[in-house]
Amino acid sequence: MKPRAAPLKPSARPRHPAHPESLDLRAQSLVICLGPGGVGKTTISAALAVRAAVLGCAVDVMTVDPAPRLLDALGLGADSSEPVEVQLEGIAHPRRGGGFGHTRLRALRLDPKRTFDSIVTRYAPSDAARDTILENRIYRNLSGALAGVADYMAMEKLLELAANPSTDLLVLDTPPAAEALDFLDAPRRLLELLNSRAVSLLGAPAGLFRSQLRMVDIAARAVLAAFDRVTGLNLLSDVQSFVRSFDGMYEGFSARAARAQDKLRAPDTAIVIVTTAESSRIAQAREFIGALDRAGLRVAAMVVNRVIAELPDAAELASARIAPSLKRKLKRNLADYAALKTREQVSLSALRDSLPGGAVLMVAPDLGREPRSIADLAEIGRSLRAG
Repeated sequence: MKPRAAPLKPSARPRHPAHPESLDLRAQSLVICLGPGGVGKTTISAALAVRAAVLGCAVDVMTVDPAPRLLDALGLGADSSEPVEVQLEGIAHPRRGGGFGHTRLRALRLDPKRTFDSIVTRYAPSDAARDTILENRIYRNLSGALAGVADYMAMEKLLELAANPSTDLLVLDTPPAAEALDFLDAPRRLLELLNSRAVSLLGAPAGLFRSQLRMVDIAARAVLAAFDRVTGLNLLSDVQSFVRSFDGMYEGFSARAARAQDKLRAPDTAIVIVTTAESSRIAQAREFIGALDRAGLRVAAMVVNRVIAELPDAAELASARIAPSLKRKLKRNLADYAALKTREQVSLSALRDSLPGGAVLMVAPDLGREPRSIADLAEIGRSLRAG
């Protein structure tokens, strides 16, 4: 009998009325950056990792969907699915004795298909079982594309990297999510699929499968048989073989899912929500906070990315010795930016009021350019400040 997955449940945790000024990266062993696509979550993840390395930690950062410029900044190739040492010359300073070990930054890009392959290779009960799974065409076609696989494989890679005793801090950039729990709930959802009646039926011996399917839905059997006859794909047989090949591995999936859930709730794990100051993104971030709170997961920080830089004093513009026509244009531009800045401050104030106790609001000013180097990431990390 396959183990049942435990759903995310609220857990008792202390409430802290005060908000700290910043996130202490040296006090964490895991930082998980959550957020929707397009807010710079991968960049903030990398910047936090660089910042922690500058502070003297040995850091691993795992990115999920980095832009080519970020891959270049971290020195990663498109297929860098194992940790690669990142050069920190010029931005990191050696620590003075004791503490977290030597300063080090390694980066890798999550490859869900390779991670799934490595799990099968490591945990299959025999070489024959491993080869059966890896060579099954259903597995080959779905292991990199099935909904939720990227989320679950990120969790599996997290456990693998966290097991390295030489790593002080792991920073994890998660797949873009419309819902905060898409990633955090991935182990339970995958196990729910593996425990479903449909999968149990498919995994039954052929004779039992036919009799059960006949009782459940004769029409479905006829359709599947006709599909196989017309296409010659023997799809039903391959699906059954795929499901049965995982026999003996379900307990391992369940045990690792439980370890992942425990790691998410560990006191030295920090969940960081990354957003931007647009009103729609702020509303989405507040929904994330609510969903995580209901699941009993602690939000340690909110990072608002690409915040407008401080504006110059209008009095300076008035006294500037420039052509009147240019001064008028600059004055209009300054007024437009001031209106945007005011709107941004209103959004930040609303977000600050909705933060759970003990969480910190930080802002990352817009660099005015795309980050293309480790120095750029270090600058973002240094610029993070209380919002």
